[in-house]
Amino acid sequence: MAADPDILDELRRLRARVPQLTGALTTGVDGAILAQDTPGVDPQAMATLAATAHGSAAKLADATGQGEFRELLVRGMYGYVATFAAGSSTAVLTLLAQDRVNLGRLLLEGRRASARIAELVDSRTTPAKPARAAKPETKTAAKPTTARTRTPRAPRTTNTNARTTTES
Repeated sequence: MAADPDILDELRRLRARVPQLTGALTTGVDGAILAQDTPGVDPQAMATLAATAHGSAAKLADATGQGEFRELLVRGMYGYVATFAAGSSTAVLTLLAQDRVNLGRLLLEGRRASARIAELVDSRTTPAKPARAAKPETKTAAKPTTARTRTPRAPRTTNTNARTTTES
């Protein structure tokens, strides 16, 4: 299967934004590779493991009442593997990072990239909605609409010494 050029482009931009990334892979939840940028790692084996991890994490999140799966983080001796849900249960983004990566940056950029990949994947898998037929107009008395206005808020009054003390 040929890599999706838009998703591959997003993976490369992500690796440029987070220099400590050593690999990035997007797969379907079934393990099919959509795009990969994983030098030195077998992408097919990684895709299979990512799909399995996604399935296990989704079941764990559901069984514990935590809601829909969003992300999974694994820390090894030499670095991190972060897996993100991308799309409406259709794709998975997996990132490999060095141990010295800024973990907050990894999670932030991974979430942003998974959202962009979700848009790309969902736009290709969602069929176009058929145009709705125009509703026939019915003659009803139109309700007068009044513009809603906000009343200004009174200025806040605070004491300079707002301590509460009790005297005995």
